[in-house]
Amino acid sequence: MQHLTTEQCNTESAQLDQMSPLEIVRLMNREDHQVVEAVAQQADIIAETVEAIVERLREGGRLVYIGAGTSGRLGVLDASECPPTFNTRPEIVVGVIAGGLPALTSAIEGAEDNGDAAISDLERIGLGSRDVLIGIATSGRTPYVIAGLEHANHVGALPIGLCCNHGSELERVARWVITVVVGPEILSGSTRLKAGTATKMVLNMLTTASMVQLGKTYGHWMVDLRATNRKLKDRSIRIVAAITGLPQDDASNLLMRCDGEVKTAIVSHKLGVAPDQARLRLERTSGRLRESLSDTLGGLG
Repeated sequence: MQHLTTEQCNTESAQLDQMSPLEIVRLMNREDHQVVEAVAQQADIIAETVEAIVERLREGGRLVYIGAGTSGRLGVLDASECPPTFNTRPEIVVGVIAGGLPALTSAIEGAEDNGDAAISDLERIGLGSRDVLIGIATSGRTPYVIAGLEHANHVGALPIGLCCNHGSELERVARWVITVVVGPEILSGSTRLKAGTATKMVLNMLTTASMVQLGKTYGHWMVDLRATNRKLKDRSIRIVAAITGLPQDDASNLLMRCDGEVKTAIVSHKLGVAPDQARLRLERTSGRLRESLSDTLGGLG
């Protein structure tokens, strides 16, 4: 462990306990600037991962994250954000964490060292040959994650690693590894800091870029969002109003006639068709709004 970059001492924080709050905040902000550059250096391999995810999702597969501690929590967080943002089914992007649900709020002693549990957890969700498994391990050596990726190889799933240290054990079991080297933390070994930020940035890229490629957006609008609360209902109205040019009251009424479906409402208004016809047109384009609005699609029959 002492040879890992994330476990090294940061010379900038050698007097951390003697710093004022403002000095600590400024130091952390300076250190966080390194995260953006470290992620940028992995742009090509992150994009390659997106392409692989999109290919598998189009074939009916899933994106599954597996991790322990902070890494596992970030995977579960990213997975849980996909249904309301992109209207995906909960089983499409899945987060698996060592120790199960209790580990989301409490440290579960020894969970990250239990490789057998990883296999059981992945068998429980039926990891298969059409799935992508991303093993998240800042150190690159977490036994729970290593075992999970080995199981992915066994069942034919695509195993990909995400870590913050070069030369990690993930390289032995993953098809490829996204390695975001952010350097030593200001609090030595506290990888919920820069490493955690880097991990969340990468996960944001993986799911957002994948969903864009799958037609879940129109321009910069999240037109496939699921309006599960007042804020999202308001956002749905604003999106429909912005794209159709309708006043917000009219956009709200249109959405109600379309059962709250943003894409359906936009196609219905833009093409002057009934909601059922709009849904049919969207179905023919696999939900891609821009293609559904194109004149080249032809009739609805």
